[in-house]
Amino acid sequence: MQHGYQCGMIWGAALAAGTQAYRLLGPGPQAEAAAILAAQRLVESFRVRNKHINCLEITDLDKSSSAMQMIKFFLIKGGTIGCFRMAAKYAKVAFIETNTALSQGYIAPFSLPVSCSALLAQKMGQSDIHTVMSAGLAGGIGLCGGACGALGTAIWIVGMNGLTEKGGKVGFKDPRVLDVLDRFLKCTDFKFECSDIVGRRFENIDDHAGYLRDGGCSGIIEILATK
Repeated sequence: MQHGYQCGMIWGAALAAGTQAYRLLGPGPQAEAAAILAAQRLVESFRVRNKHINCLEITDLDKSSSAMQMIKFFLIKGGTIGCFRMAAKYAKVAFIETNTALSQGYIAPFSLPVSCSALLAQKMGQSDIHTVMSAGLAGGIGLCGGACGALGTAIWIVGMNGLTEKGGKVGFKDPRVLDVLDRFLKCTDFKFECSDIVGRRFENIDDHAGYLRDGGCSGIIEILATK
């Protein structure tokens, strides 16, 4: 949504990792935990290669940037070509990191929920595969504490649902998406990042799962699940 948080390449890679986790493990906590582990590797591999994970830090642009700043980045500095090159290189890395993470296995918590984003997808009536796909977005993608993974999941689902309508398309200013964003910000006192909302970063998957079982972020999830 152009607020400058985690690069969209990481969000896309995490969704792809969730897809592979579902193919290998099916629905349930094992697959969700595996998707989170893969997302952790994806975030760190991106950080190592690009020094930052946030779009603003990479491009110096966000929704508040002036037209001249955008012209300078995209036309004068060739920003579009740079991002395409970054995507081409990262896709290969993400493929390897995902397969490595999923080949190692993980003993997931015995009970759901494991992932806040997967819990939200389920509450929004999504299929098992979409639920597992979104699991890695938990805790700001792979528990990194960045912009809320549940918010990202809600935006993704609302966008997908819009595509099923006649002439449907995804846009930055879709009023349904803007409504989701508005409800989220009012609920979180206008905080975007998971670590700011929760007051800390999660140590691991079990820590995050325990937080959810104790009712953590339940208000945010209910607000986002409201149609």
